Amino acid sequence: MSNNNDNRDQSMPWVVTAVVLLMRLVVGATFIFSGFAKAVDPWGTCYKVTEYLLTLGWDSMAGQALLIAFALPAVELMLGVAIVVGAYRRSAPVGVLIMMAVMLPLTLWLATTNAVPDCGCFGDAIVLTNWATFGKNLLLTMGALFLLCFGRKVPGVFGPAVQWMVMAATFAATMAIALPGYFTQPLIDFRPFKLGTRLVSAQPSTSDQDYLFIYEKDGRQQEFTIDSVPDEADGWTFVDRREVPGKPSPVTTGARAIAVTDHGADAADDMLAADSVMLILFPDLPQVSIASTFVINELTDKARRQGAQVYGLTSATDGQIAEWTDISMASYPMLVADDSDIKMMARGNPAVVYLHNDTIRWKRTLGSISAEGIHSPEVDVSHMGDDMKPAPYMRRVAMAYVLALLAILVLNRTHLLVRPLFARKLRKSGASADCSESGASSSSSASSEASESSPSNDTE
Repeated sequence: MSNNNDNRDQSMPWVVTAVVLLMRLVVGATFIFSGFAKAVDPWGTCYKVTEYLLTLGWDSMAGQALLIAFALPAVELMLGVAIVVGAYRRSAPVGVLIMMAVMLPLTLWLATTNAVPDCGCFGDAIVLTNWATFGKNLLLTMGALFLLCFGRKVPGVFGPAVQWMVMAATFAATMAIALPGYFTQPLIDFRPFKLGTRLVSAQPSTSDQDYLFIYEKDGRQQEFTIDSVPDEADGWTFVDRREVPGKPSPVTTGARAIAVTDHGADAADDMLAADSVMLILFPDLPQVSIASTFVINELTDKARRQGAQVYGLTSATDGQIAEWTDISMASYPMLVADDSDIKMMARGNPAVVYLHNDTIRWKRTLGSISAEGIHSPEVDVSHMGDDMKPAPYMRRVAMAYVLALLAILVLNRTHLLVRPLFARKLRKSGASADCSESGASSSSSASSEASESSPSNDTE
């Protein structure tokens, strides 16, 4: 009786168990989504980490931004998966609390100073205000503390012996997502310049409707638009005209306005005038390798032979542009655009974007374009992005990861299925042995009785 009472005292109420499972789901899913949004776009994560480091005055660490951009999402994803499946029930909440010990004061500082407008905790997928980010981190801290106190009493999906396999599979899946995003383009594009987006000029357009014409009749002057100019045969006399501020032309639904200048003058309309346009993007022109100039020039020649106009886009200074043009022997004009627009349009330094009828047809890093595709006359430049199929690749990665977890689970929990079968067989074997022993005992007793009765008969 005392043992049963002790077991009841040590068991948790079902409400606490339910809250533990809910906290695992909420805290873990938040970390999984945060890590995934960063892993799918390592270039964007690198830009954000660099912004943080420069804002904090840690310029010397800016060179490590790319390493952090790969490590941070891997840690977040592994912590998130560990929390959800109940692995490392003590270490995983401690890991979350260590991260929150850094992020809580950092996000509080951002909320009060707005030194970095967007925290970047969910990449470009979801943009939160700094105060919302601080509140989110506060709730995650509370959830991790609850799991640290009560989570160890609720068993997880995987046993301790295979938890490291779950983490290894999660790390491999993270790299499978991040590496294509770095070397080609993000597998999921959360930015405003998605494939199929139409580019338009950000400059307002003017027309004859922006003039008012002044006519006079019977000593009274009146203004008319070009569509309502009166007939002079009716006694109206033209006096003057005046210009009114031009109104921006309405942006087509799904279009993205971009400001492009050439030595200070608007150049977006000229850039988008051709049916086919190839843009070479240089988000960080001084860091572009000189070795890439040969590939860029060959790609430029191929695009022009196939009827496309080629432009370079950068946010560099006039001096940096002049130096690049001289060293690279660039035959394409270099235009200036906003730094954030260049980085959002395509990832890579340099990157290539192909437009057809002002619409983004494909985009990729320069390094991902094969030399065979550039040199082969049979390859149409408009189809150089057709080999990129992110959706099927993502499905294969997800399927492989799920199958790996299922295999680990079967490996870990097979004994739970096999043990009852062996127990049943052992019970049957025991029952058979008992029957055999009982039969043998009965036979022995009968023989004893017979032997005992035989002398009496002889005596009689």
